[in-house]
Amino acid sequence: MELQYSCRTHDDPWLFINELGGEWCLLCDETAFGPGYGCEECVSYMHKSCAELPQELQHPSHPKHPLHLILLQIPPNECDGCREKKITSKYNCPDCELNLCVKCISLPLTQNTHLHDHPLTLAHKLTTSFICDDCGKEGKGMFYFCAQCSFLVHLHCISLPLIRPQLIIEAEIHNHPLTLVPKSTSFICDACGKEGGGRFYFCATCFFISHLDCAFLPSIVKVIRHNHPLDLTYSLSTNRSGRKVCKLCVSKDDLDHGVYYCSSCDFVAHLHCATSKEDRDETFVPKSIYEESIESSSGIMEREDLGLDEPMDSLAFVVKKNKVGVVGSEIAEEIKHFSHEHDLKLTDRLGINKNCNACMRSIFPPFYTCAQCGFFLHKACVELPRKIRHPLHQHPLILYPKTATIGLFICKTCFRLCSGFTYNCKKCEFGIDVQCSLIPDTITHASHEHQLILSRSSDAKKCSCCDSDKGFKFCCADCEFTLDFECLTLPQTIKYEQHEHPFTLCYSPEDESGEYYCDICEEERDSKRWYYYCADCIYPAHPDCILGKFLNSPSLNSLMLLQVST
Repeated sequence: MELQYSCRTHDDPWLFINELGGEWCLLCDETAFGPGYGCEECVSYMHKSCAELPQELQHPSHPKHPLHLILLQIPPNECDGCREKKITSKYNCPDCELNLCVKCISLPLTQNTHLHDHPLTLAHKLTTSFICDDCGKEGKGMFYFCAQCSFLVHLHCISLPLIRPQLIIEAEIHNHPLTLVPKSTSFICDACGKEGGGRFYFCATCFFISHLDCAFLPSIVKVIRHNHPLDLTYSLSTNRSGRKVCKLCVSKDDLDHGVYYCSSCDFVAHLHCATSKEDRDETFVPKSIYEESIESSSGIMEREDLGLDEPMDSLAFVVKKNKVGVVGSEIAEEIKHFSHEHDLKLTDRLGINKNCNACMRSIFPPFYTCAQCGFFLHKACVELPRKIRHPLHQHPLILYPKTATIGLFICKTCFRLCSGFTYNCKKCEFGIDVQCSLIPDTITHASHEHQLILSRSSDAKKCSCCDSDKGFKFCCADCEFTLDFECLTLPQTIKYEQHEHPFTLCYSPEDESGEYYCDICEEERDSKRWYYYCADCIYPAHPDCILGKFLNSPSLNSLMLLQVST
């Protein structure tokens, strides 16, 4: 059959590959082995079976209209069949806004499974809510069922490896053996504190009850955003602040059951937050694998993360010439930076109307510059490490300058179009700009009285400043205040070319008049939104009117102004 795909950077069709070696399939988002198609120049590959899927088909779940295959450029999208939130391609009905991933399209109509004695039939009911008889959790979308026994099961549960749960286990989460109770019933899990409704593990000695998945949780884990391993505990220390909150989802719920805890730092995380695919540090190997025993948390500072030997603080420059500072310390006066072909010199000059080539913000002293080609870097940007770990990604991120192959990109945290340096994981195509990379996972902000914590589970929340619901957000554990990366990285002070004085970012209305306008565009301002203000001239303005639409790519603002003027 004729292949429908061609390369992203040129029009040549993909080539057939006899044996893929574990590359990532763009359509099904799984590792690919065996025959397939791809382009090595674009680093894009597909299973042969995925690449040959029809571009249009009729599906029993949606008989009214045909579904069209779309390869998504900017995930995530949610599948209406399995409820997977991060699909990379979808069969779509544009009339009904229905999406099905390629895995759901390819599901067999009947299946035999170890979960049940009778064959199960696929139900194409996309809006039906149900309770899975295997895991006891609520589901919505397609499911498998037995017409004889009214047995229902998630698509996810039926696709798990064909391994029957052990009848009796020695679990790390409990001191006594746990026995499998195969009968489905409602219960509260003593490990995570959440309700269950399927099979469960039970301790006959002390009546401890556990979800099937909770029973196999480890006693020690490590998460990406914390330096020390976390111990499983059912009793949090009370000698610290009484304000306990999960540092991953920013919720206080269910912390009176099992949690993972670092007693040295008072760091708390829910069981399933700490062991989630996104937050768990898969490179960590606890010492107990090599030693017969581990001492309690008093020795936690000496535990090692064995999974990351590469230096994370390697310098991005070489010092060519030093000078002596005012207190006798040496200051790098001339350097060779990895991002530029010429040497850069340190300067303290004021009034330079240029932007830093790394963070794309206005340049200010001290900064390094190239006299030959107008290249500028803040001193702080010069000192950025070449490799970092970021709380929102599993793998180390490498610092890359703007090049012919890495030009404009969309930051995965603030969603701005950027033309500066990027911290990037090429394997996952995850990239963030310099400004977002500098923000820690716990902050205080002038716009709010309480501490804010970065949360992965904030998709449904809207930013209290701009009302946007996209992307990751910083949440307050004490109230509903939420702040996204786009608002968080707005400059506190900014110069506007057509105004004499600097503008300051303000968070509340300048007066109680009830009427608020931007003095640049003369359009009305929302009193709940942040704005820039010149107190000397009593001059308020929209952020976009001051900064332009492209804060992290100033050249695009200039291009837009040129197009408007012509």
